[in-house]
Amino acid sequence: MHRRSFLAALPLGVMGAGAAMAQPYPNVGMGDRITGERFAGRSTVWGSQGAAATAHPIATLIGIDTLRRGGSAIDAAIAINAALGFLEPVANGIGGDAFGLLWDPALGRVVGFNGSGNSPMGLSLETARSRAVDGYLPRYGAVTVNVPGTVDAWWSVHQRYGKLPWAEVLLPVAELCERGAPVPQVIAYYLERNMANFQRPNAGIEEIDNALSVYTTSGRTPREGEMFRNPNLGRTYRMIAEGGRDAFYDGPIAEHIESYFRRIGGWMTRADLAAHQTEWVTPLMTTYRGVEVYGLGPNTQGLSTLQLLNVAEQFDLRTMGFQSAASIHHQAEAKRLAFEDRARWFSDPRFTEIPVEHLLSKAYAAERAALIRPDRVMDHVFPGDAPTQGDTTYFSVADADGMMVSWIQSNYRGMGSGLVPDGPDGSTLGFMFQDRGELFALRDGHPNLYQPGKRPFHTIIPGFACRDGQPWMAFGVMGGGMQPQGQAQIIINMVDYGLGPQEAGDAPRWQHYGSSEPTGQPAEGVGVLHLESGVPAVSRAGLEAMGWTLGPPDGGFGGYQNVMRQINADGGWTYGAATEMRKDGLALAW
Repeated sequence: MHRRSFLAALPLGVMGAGAAMAQPYPNVGMGDRITGERFAGRSTVWGSQGAAATAHPIATLIGIDTLRRGGSAIDAAIAINAALGFLEPVANGIGGDAFGLLWDPALGRVVGFNGSGNSPMGLSLETARSRAVDGYLPRYGAVTVNVPGTVDAWWSVHQRYGKLPWAEVLLPVAELCERGAPVPQVIAYYLERNMANFQRPNAGIEEIDNALSVYTTSGRTPREGEMFRNPNLGRTYRMIAEGGRDAFYDGPIAEHIESYFRRIGGWMTRADLAAHQTEWVTPLMTTYRGVEVYGLGPNTQGLSTLQLLNVAEQFDLRTMGFQSAASIHHQAEAKRLAFEDRARWFSDPRFTEIPVEHLLSKAYAAERAALIRPDRVMDHVFPGDAPTQGDTTYFSVADADGMMVSWIQSNYRGMGSGLVPDGPDGSTLGFMFQDRGELFALRDGHPNLYQPGKRPFHTIIPGFACRDGQPWMAFGVMGGGMQPQGQAQIIINMVDYGLGPQEAGDAPRWQHYGSSEPTGQPAEGVGVLHLESGVPAVSRAGLEAMGWTLGPPDGGFGGYQNVMRQINADGGWTYGAATEMRKDGLALAW
């Protein structure tokens, strides 16, 4: 069976991106910094009144401008997310879902929300199975589309935490869509490849003309530095600014969406949209060497980050050495153990009982850690016994009142399903629907089995960490199954190896592929451990000697943002913001 890779940030065909993006001067290394670690591409950005770190410089500027106009961190987060839906359509948009963790200064604790939508009530399991490819749901098309949760998430968090009027948050972004912006390097690269994939023979997309009209001009996508405009999305934002969430879920936008799916033979209806509601949730938490690390529970994979850290905590990674074979080996084996539980248990908790407390316990982590051999990769990894009771953008933002927001939003595989809904007067609504439904299982008895009105397993997860009960970091690493692996590496880099937020993100990363998947796809032996080129040669040799199959850099190591709060000697705090050198992003503070 052909192995399918579930990388939300990467469209089909980008697994060879390491070769495709090769530089003309492969033997030239980085310049030398006068301070800090040599592998860090820049310094952490510091400010006292607020900070933002996003995947696009203009989105960061919009976030900072929203804060400077008196907005809260939530106002800034909504404006950033709306801007990224235009600026970075290869990773997110209002056709997808959103999740968040935030520090509420008034409550003095971390709170979370789940903004993921249900599958259409009119799409049966029988019909879904009839559209399967090799026993799994396809990558693209209407069968993969769930109710988009993002706009309702914006509305719900703004009702609680917004300071600026709703329309004042969105209208500057609508103007940006109409005015346009130059396309940066990485986004131009992915935009071209996404659109090429959608146009492949037998892609399974009911219609592609709407997407072509939005994202191409004269038969091609915009190149680096060229202007891109999306006035249709600007008009949609104006409707949402005027009519609130109801404009999208039970108003003119909902009418257009229902008519579109009726036209192409899909299943989404206005009733499906109107029934959607963001869920406020209590985050899960574990400690890693005294640091409190938070994650969202299923239907997300946030528990996997916490499980990975619980297992890694059983070993003295600091003594093993930064980027050593031993340290990477134990981290990767912890990932393999956590991901087998992910494949076995994770699903929509409204439909399946999931033994979260047991899977999160330190006693269970100790049992699992005992399976790891220090000098040899495990031949087989299975989910643990538990009592029966289961392409993305990420950004961080903080304000002067102490609110810190960790926000992640995605259309799943690259740009999403390939489907852009019709708009008024022969136009479009300017956004693409997610293909998150691809992650349902179709095997009877599986917790993540497709059902109408059910949320699929979700890869996107925000991260948050506290120290001594006070907020420390709003952070995340985007990119499908890379997210728990990347989040754990950031925590380990900072806690075990003492790196700062920018250095922790710029450090070379590893990613393991080949674990079992929540779609029911089984593991493939020990899988493949991909290493970035900065991992020392001696570590590579040591990992191969342990039995690891090593893969090259493939462009799939995620995208990272972080806003860290530092308590200073005078008792006040400052914010340190860091961004991802692998993307087009920018971190700013003031």
